[in-house]
Amino acid sequence: MKSTFCDKVRSGAFLVTSEVGPPKGTDLAGLVASAEFFRGRVDAINVTDIQNAVMRLGSLAASVCLKQNGHEPIYQLTCRDRNRLALQSDILSAAYLGIKNILVVTGDHPSAGDHPQTKPVFDLNSVQLLDALRGLQEGHDMTGHRLDGTAPRFCVGAVVNPGADPLEPEIIKLEKKVSAGAQFIQTQVIYEPEKFRHFMSLIRHIHVPVLAGIVLLKSATMARFMNKHVAGVFVPDALIDEIERAPDKRAACVEIGARLIREIKGECQGVHVMALGWSDLVPKVLETAGLPEVA
Repeated sequence: MKSTFCDKVRSGAFLVTSEVGPPKGTDLAGLVASAEFFRGRVDAINVTDIQNAVMRLGSLAASVCLKQNGHEPIYQLTCRDRNRLALQSDILSAAYLGIKNILVVTGDHPSAGDHPQTKPVFDLNSVQLLDALRGLQEGHDMTGHRLDGTAPRFCVGAVVNPGADPLEPEIIKLEKKVSAGAQFIQTQVIYEPEKFRHFMSLIRHIHVPVLAGIVLLKSATMARFMNKHVAGVFVPDALIDEIERAPDKRAACVEIGARLIREIKGECQGVHVMALGWSDLVPKVLETAGLPEVA
């Protein structure tokens, strides 16, 4: 029997994940096509939940679509858009539909998206949602009422930003997430291996797999945008110059992504590769980085 993502998390294997974003509509052909590039190369595929606060098809529906197409999805669930009733209900719905992995995230503020007049919810923060998830897996809701039937079972993940400044509050929150039930961690994008090594040296006491976030660098414009607008992310000038001067941006993107993976893979238990529309490059990045196909 093929090992599940949760089996691999428990085994201590080096993990590889990537992600897809649901469309702004009901045509899932593009999502399915993107996921095909990951077949045999990643252990699971994140499905983003209204990423960047831009209205899209729901993560749960897209996760079920991936499952039906033979992939193992990681259902992302944000605190931004739902109150505790809806969050718990969606978790139970995911369990009923056979989804086995959930990644809990806070979510970008709606003011950053395409419906800036939206009222944010944030009824629960990410630690509280993790705690609610643990309760549901124990067979009760947040008020202590028992659930009918078999309690759901998930492999539960959370996120961390190794580039946060200051780092101490981020590490304290990470400790709380793990205490609340997070079984694996995915990080914000990393372009500075030395800073990532320092961060990992500070969390050696946290014994859950950490997957380092790698965003494929597509252009100097993209790099400068992240430096200006994405908290805790800094693309060094040398990388900006490299991608700007490259005659073949896609080839340079592969080389930079693979190099970053090679430089940090000894410090962590996996990588999470975010392609941002260049999903077809992910297999080449992983191959160039020396990562084998997944079992």
